[in-house]
Amino acid sequence: MSRIGNAPINIPSGVEVKIEDNNTVTVKGPKGQLSEKFDRDISFNIDNGVLRVTRPTDQKRHKALHGLYRALLNNMVIGVSAGFVKELSVIGVGYRATNNGNILELAIGYSHPIFMVLPKEITLTTETLKGKSPSIKLESIDKQLLGLVASKIRALRKPEPYKGKGIRYIDEEVRRKAGKSAAKK
Repeated sequence: MSRIGNAPINIPSGVEVKIEDNNTVTVKGPKGQLSEKFDRDISFNIDNGVLRVTRPTDQKRHKALHGLYRALLNNMVIGVSAGFVKELSVIGVGYRATNNGNILELAIGYSHPIFMVLPKEITLTTETLKGKSPSIKLESIDKQLLGLVASKIRALRKPEPYKGKGIRYIDEEVRRKAGKSAAKK
């Protein structure tokens, strides 16, 4: 029995969920609209502001899709009502992050600055305060796209364990290692 798949999704006020014949689910809310096409085997029911996902059999494939689709729908409902935010921190001497619209410019220790054009669905803001490392804030209603873009930005210069330099998520802990001098006696 899938705990995630069987959990109901409460639809907040101001959010409208529409299920079409070809199993395309469209979710509209105050922040925007998301649409996703799902497998025909899985069915969706809406009653009294609660969305439920059901599967036809206990096959392994149906069980996997059951939990996955419930999680995707829940993320769609949360996205159009509240939205998602990912924050990254750029740590290193001389490392900079600036933006011009949806174009992110990073100076992260390479011989040239890196320009990255972000999708229009993502809102980008950068902030550099004196005495603190530059931060990048990404906001979107699509959790999958937001996570993908944030991971691609982080992959440009992953945090290294010796000095801690690199791009990391705000809540990420980097395990530090001792350098060569610690090994000598």
